[in-house]
Amino acid sequence: INFCSPMCLISSMAHQHEFQTGLAGGEVTLNCTGILPDSKLPRDTVVHWKYYDTPLWYMEKGRSWKSKMQYKQLWVRNLKLSDAGIYTCEYGTHKVRTSLHIFKLMISLDGHFLQNEVPELILMQNSSSPLLDLRITLFDSNNNTVMPELQNKSRQKYIMNLKKLEAVDSGTWVCQVHSDSPLIDQNIPFAVKVLGFQNPNLERKYATVDSSVILSWHLNTQKIKWKEGFTGQLNWKQQESANPHELLDFNVTAQGQLHETKKSSNFLFEIPERKPESTIEVKLPKVHFNHSGQYQCQLEYQGRHAQSKIELVVMKVSAKPVGPLSRGANMTLTCQVSGPLQPNAYLRWERVNGTKMDIKNSKHNEVKLEVNISVAGLWSCHLIEDSDRKISLHYHVEEAAVWTNYVIIGASVGGSLLVFALGCLCIISNISWQRRRQRAKRMAQARQHLLENKTCQCQQ
Repeated sequence: INFCSPMCLISSMAHQHEFQTGLAGGEVTLNCTGILPDSKLPRDTVVHWKYYDTPLWYMEKGRSWKSKMQYKQLWVRNLKLSDAGIYTCEYGTHKVRTSLHIFKLMISLDGHFLQNEVPELILMQNSSSPLLDLRITLFDSNNNTVMPELQNKSRQKYIMNLKKLEAVDSGTWVCQVHSDSPLIDQNIPFAVKVLGFQNPNLERKYATVDSSVILSWHLNTQKIKWKEGFTGQLNWKQQESANPHELLDFNVTAQGQLHETKKSSNFLFEIPERKPESTIEVKLPKVHFNHSGQYQCQLEYQGRHAQSKIELVVMKVSAKPVGPLSRGANMTLTCQVSGPLQPNAYLRWERVNGTKMDIKNSKHNEVKLEVNISVAGLWSCHLIEDSDRKISLHYHVEEAAVWTNYVIIGASVGGSLLVFALGCLCIISNISWQRRRQRAKRMAQARQHLLENKTCQCQQ
């Protein structure tokens, strides 16, 4: 029978070198790898742990370190960059040296951003050996590769700018650190929260005159579990160069409660009582043509701002002359939108159930389209963008009744005859007036001649 002494528990390698990585703020367990994992050491055995030459653990003695499995492992918590270095465990004549390499990842603004902001990421490393030349790859919350813009590179510190953030970028990102020698493939997760809107930065909404429309901005506070309070306001301006007009302001508490205050008394709008959670919403109960323009919702958090715009485009139609269309008469229909169209958008007039001859399209960049018609019926104006009808407005042209046509014809003929009669009367009156004038002139000449004759006789 072969008996094994306690030293049989130690592997035959007297000196061993290990390499291990850790993350600042985390923890790491260092193994005295020469001791078999399932072995049980005698109670009177001693395992020495040292940081360089400084004892860390001698039997029951220690600092902020904790051992496991009768001191065969050293558990280091709340790692700092300064904890990098050489850790040694000694058991009899056996010695294991572990080189601990520490990484520290820091993100600007504590990982809390507004949409369109660009985070700064700093990766630092510390080791007892010469610092490594690292290859860094980033993955966003959707596992898409992000190529960072390297601002500063020293082997001790890598400073990178990430991409411009969107609201959908909230979540856990991963910084992957790679080195060939020694071999390191370290994934460092970090949290990113992007406060913003689930709307696009610029959205277009279409409405017709006298209709109602609801404009909504959906905040992502609930989705990303945002726990900080912030404020905001809703502004409107009809043109880009015009001064903004404040419609309402709001604040959101750290508990996610939304409070709104109406600021404008001149602009006719409503704040719906029932609406989705974390939503800024206004309703225009009766749209006017001059309600068009840009509605901008803006957030403010720690002096920084994010905004989302909705451009309201309003359409109206009119006719000249107004009223029923008589047979043989013409009418001009006008369709107009309130703002510039997209390059791929245009207006179209067409008659419902009509022919191709009843269709007219606007030219590039035209916001007003007129069509001359001579046929009654239902006419429709469409705003078309990429073959998609964004909005339509109808105008019903009534056909004048038959008796109305006869009345109009009779009135026209009667009017013509009246004009002719008046003309004839004027001519006759003029001729009669001319005759009376000539007769009066001849009588005056006769009286003058008779007077002259009487004067001559008296002289004789």
